[in-house]
Amino acid sequence: MAKKSIATLQSGSKRLTKAIKMVKSPKTGAYTFVSAIMTPEMVNDFLNKK
Repeated sequence: MAKKSIATLQSGSKRLTKAIKMVKSPKTGAYTFVSAIMTPEMVNDFLNKK
């Protein structure tokens, strides 16, 4: 994983975070970006998961 990016989003009363990470494809060796919108408490689990 080469880079991490985190942006904070607020919509109404919920606080959400968009996390983006680079993942290397085992098949081709190319890097792809995976993004997800979640609560701030779940960001570390998302970034540490392979």
